[in-house]
Amino acid sequence: MSAPDKILELVERFEANLDTYKRGAYNETQVRREFIDPFFKTLGWDIENEQGHAEAYKDVVHEDAIKIGRATKAPDYCFRVGGTRKFFLEAKKPSVKIKDDIDPAYQLRRYAWSAKLPLSILTDFEEFAVYDCRVKPMKTDKASTARITYLTFDEYADKWDEIAAIFAKGSILRGSFDKYAESKKVKRGTAEVDSDFLQEIERWRELLARNIALRNPKLSTGELNLSVQYTIDRIIFLRICEDRAIEPYGRLMTLLNGHNVYRRLLEIFYQADDRYNSGLFHFRKEKGRAEGPDTLTTGLTIDDKALKDVLKNLYYPDSPYEFSVLPADILGQVYEQFLGKVIRLTSPTKAIIEEKPEVRKAGGVYYTPTFVVDYIVKNTVGKLLDGKKPGPRGTASKLRILDPACGSGSFLIGVYQYLLDWHRDQYVNDDPKKWAKGRSPKLYQTPKKGWRLTIDERKRILLDNVYGVDIDPQAVEVTKLSLLLKVLEDEQTIVSQLPMYHQRVLPDLSNNIKCGNSLISTDFFNFSGEVEYNDELIYRVNAFNWKAQFPQIVDNGGFNCIVGNPPWGASFIEEELKYLRAKHKAIIVSVRPKTPVFHVHV
Repeated sequence: MSAPDKILELVERFEANLDTYKRGAYNETQVRREFIDPFFKTLGWDIENEQGHAEAYKDVVHEDAIKIGRATKAPDYCFRVGGTRKFFLEAKKPSVKIKDDIDPAYQLRRYAWSAKLPLSILTDFEEFAVYDCRVKPMKTDKASTARITYLTFDEYADKWDEIAAIFAKGSILRGSFDKYAESKKVKRGTAEVDSDFLQEIERWRELLARNIALRNPKLSTGELNLSVQYTIDRIIFLRICEDRAIEPYGRLMTLLNGHNVYRRLLEIFYQADDRYNSGLFHFRKEKGRAEGPDTLTTGLTIDDKALKDVLKNLYYPDSPYEFSVLPADILGQVYEQFLGKVIRLTSPTKAIIEEKPEVRKAGGVYYTPTFVVDYIVKNTVGKLLDGKKPGPRGTASKLRILDPACGSGSFLIGVYQYLLDWHRDQYVNDDPKKWAKGRSPKLYQTPKKGWRLTIDERKRILLDNVYGVDIDPQAVEVTKLSLLLKVLEDEQTIVSQLPMYHQRVLPDLSNNIKCGNSLISTDFFNFSGEVEYNDELIYRVNAFNWKAQFPQIVDNGGFNCIVGNPPWGASFIEEELKYLRAKHKAIIVSVRPKTPVFHVHV
């Protein structure tokens, strides 16, 4: 088909005024409004949300780009179908030479690669470039690297069928976009962001483990593992907050200048304790806290060289990661793999990294795909919410949802997201202005007239409804980290509301996410009286008393819903098997060759 009249008119007008547009005075905002917006509107996109969709389901999310140095803090457009990102578009003013300029291409590719999107567009209307964003971006790349299509505005009319076949909304709904993306996949240099980020944090773990073991010879194996985990988690948390504009951008980067990096990093951690109230930053004894403060990591010695190595690759242009668009489930997948290995001391000052025995036995770590999590949550939590009322006094607040082997928190993230969406929709459908009033509003309205949950409501839902247990203390910390980042995922909520609140931002999850063995209670040694009662066995078994850990829930009938994926490959020592058989009438069956599965019949 021929190009629509609107496209022909845009091309004609642009050509007639090309010299004017290419002067620096004609800016990005003007080219977006006068040319790019109508261009994509012609492709069927509801650019201005004329259909009045809720913010979560708008076709197009517009970002007001914040420039920090030469880095742009958000893609100008995010095109979505059903709330799911399909591609980004980065806009530039016509005076920018898109064909040859390295920076715009690198910025766009960082966004899309971090968001795990296959294709994205860079355009100033004069030029139109499509990139395969599955290729890891490098700061030394040419502008042409991973570019699979390049057009100029005078080609739009002749190439319109090709453009519409890929980027029209109708074409995306018919699957043409996905087919095109697969057909144009550049094999060379392809590196998914999750596998790349996993390699990076595994490198950090090895670097920090060896340095901390060397400089802190009195640490036990467990203390070393936690020290490394806490340090990495805290840095990642604060760096993500920087890209979400919750923390001042570049704050961690300033530590690269000067000496005593860890002492100065601790000062930032202490300030984070004051700001967030999270167990991730908990250094002082406080009334009402279920867990004691961290007195371990504050006394560590870590060399400047090791920490600077970690920090220097977290920022543009050296870093390929754009944390503001990194999906929560990607971080969970990375950590699930990360937790498959553990640090072991071979001497008081030497450490090695090795796979956990259960991981070796299972043949690797298997992360539950997001679509499986979503399906299970929808058909469990979704059913449970039928007929329930939202709010702190509503019936939904009484629901207690548990993952008893939570790992990195993939199921709990899915549960929490479902609850957030459900509460928002319930409030919006029941007169949102009513829920935005009072001393404790549940909603607030964004400048773009969308409704979002307040930070207090997001915290309340998490504390009321979401619970988890895992035998691995590192997994517990990762689950907490994942949930806390989910609380902060809507950075506009945090930034706009911080001045209104005197209390700290994040909830303390120590009463919700616990460490212990879901199958073995503290009466273990009553059943195994002949077993030597020693520290190694206590640590290995990690017995868990449900009544003591969740007293109110147990007294009120227990949990309403159990979700999760059992830890395939988990092994039991003989004493544990005796206990389980005696207490739970447990049996061992085999559902496939060489894969023992433990079933507990209560």
